[in-house]
Amino acid sequence: MIFLLAALVTVGSAIATVSARKMLHAALWLVLTLLGVAFIFAMLEASFFAVIQVVVYIGAIAILIIFAVMLSRSSLTDEGSQTNKRWWIAALGLLFMAAGIVAALSLWPKISTFTTPLPVVATDLATLGQQLLDPNGYLIPFELTSILLLAALVGAIYAVVEKKEVKQ
Repeated sequence: MIFLLAALVTVGSAIATVSARKMLHAALWLVLTLLGVAFIFAMLEASFFAVIQVVVYIGAIAILIIFAVMLSRSSLTDEGSQTNKRWWIAALGLLFMAAGIVAALSLWPKISTFTTPLPVVATDLATLGQQLLDPNGYLIPFELTSILLLAALVGAIYAVVEKKEVKQ
C-alpha cells in the first residue's frame, strides 16, 4: 500500500512537471518526483541509490536547474498557450502503451512474488565501483550518461544565453 502511494505521488508529480505552465513550478515538481524515486529506492533496500538520488539529483542537478531558471528572467514569463492542440494523440498513445505494459506484466509469472533481501556481497560499494569502471561491466552506460549530462549542460547554457544582434 505504501509503495502504491509513493508511486502515485511520483507519477503525479512527474505529470505535473511536464504540464506546469511556469518553468520554476516545473523544477519544483521535478524535485518532488526525484524525491519519490529516492523513497522507492529506500523501500527496495537500495540505500546507496536512495542517498545518491537525494544528494546528486535533488541536491545538485535540480537545484542547479532552479538557479538557472531564476537567473534567466526570460524563462519566467508566460508567453501564450503551452498546450499542443493535438495533445490527445499523445494521451491515446500513452494509454495504449500503459495497457500493453500491464498486459505484459500480467502474463509474467513472477509478478506476484515478493522481493528478497540482497546478500551482503551485492551491496558492497567497492564491487559496485569496480563494475561501473569495468569495460565488461557498466563502463559504456556510465560514460554515455556523462556525455548526456554534458550535452544537457551545453544545451542549457545555449538556451539561457541571449543572442546578440550582429551589426554590419
